[in-house]
Amino acid sequence: MSHPQEQTFDQARAGQFAEELLGHLNSGATAIMVSIGHRTGLFDTMAALPPSNSVEIAGAAGLDERYVREWLGAMTVGRIVDHDPETGTYRLPPEHAASLTRRAPADNMAVFAQYIPTLGAVEDDIVTCFRNGGGVPYSRFHRFHELMAEDSGQTVLPALRDHILPLVPGLTERLEAGIRVLDAGCGRGKAVNLMAGWFPNSRFTGLDLSQEATAYANDEARALGNANASFAARDLSDFDETAEPEAYDLVTTFDAVHDQAEPMRLLKGIRRSLKPDGVYLAQDIGGSSHHHGNMDHPMGPLLYTVSCMHCMTVSLAQGGEGLGAMWGKEKAFEYFRAAGFSDVEVHTLDHDPQNYYYVCRP
Repeated sequence: MSHPQEQTFDQARAGQFAEELLGHLNSGATAIMVSIGHRTGLFDTMAALPPSNSVEIAGAAGLDERYVREWLGAMTVGRIVDHDPETGTYRLPPEHAASLTRRAPADNMAVFAQYIPTLGAVEDDIVTCFRNGGGVPYSRFHRFHELMAEDSGQTVLPALRDHILPLVPGLTERLEAGIRVLDAGCGRGKAVNLMAGWFPNSRFTGLDLSQEATAYANDEARALGNANASFAARDLSDFDETAEPEAYDLVTTFDAVHDQAEPMRLLKGIRRSLKPDGVYLAQDIGGSSHHHGNMDHPMGPLLYTVSCMHCMTVSLAQGGEGLGAMWGKEKAFEYFRAAGFSDVEVHTLDHDPQNYYYVCRP
């Protein structure tokens, strides 16, 4: 007598899955090598060279030839560089360079490849959390603010003036005239310092949990002569109580809400800090709040991995909610409205398939 839970083993499906899994393993390994190619400048070097051998490429890049030669092996079998075995030379095709070099920063996919080794560095910590609960603190992520600044440099900064700020009609004119602006979870303050230079009549404040990040932002503000920008290290977990009431005309968060210890308290604080005619502009990860709703998301596996191994866990490390990067549009609307925003719009931008842009008003 057969049991209902018994199923026929589909050998073809098993074989197909094994082949797909091998592809995932190869892709993960290739991503690590792409990250190395970005960080060492090898892609930028090769883009400017004619077909060259490993000695010539290493010399031009100022790197050790033996390591470059092995890296070129990975790039060859990964079909990222072209190799001519007759001449022993390697070439980065311009069509590939368009997605791998700093000369095309809005399309440099090598920046995102850095997430794989960066997150892999805390794998032991994450496995411990799977067994015991808790989280991994910010202090364990040694390059994350640097990486997020590069990420933001591709998605936010190039589009900020011409595409993101115009999502709020009349906002650019108000910034030119002079308003008070807060960026909560500012990281290294790249967006704030950019806006401070564009709009000298406005005053900008950046707050972030990381002292390292805000120190970097203050140093950059001084170097740029942005006397209208200041940054402070601050835990925003109690922002609903500590926010200065009706102090700001504009509050922004760029990829910052979902990894807060207390995201709802942050949002309530933002609502409290806004003037009656103020506006809150939030960039956050685009997607559904439901797993099945993200089956066709072009970056779904990457974003869930980043969430599990950074965004969610750093929140849990603070005893927080652990909302995670893939909290999704449905939950975002729920949170914004619960925080007191009566008018919430969501926008997408053609250059940025990774994020939604929310415009929230009291």
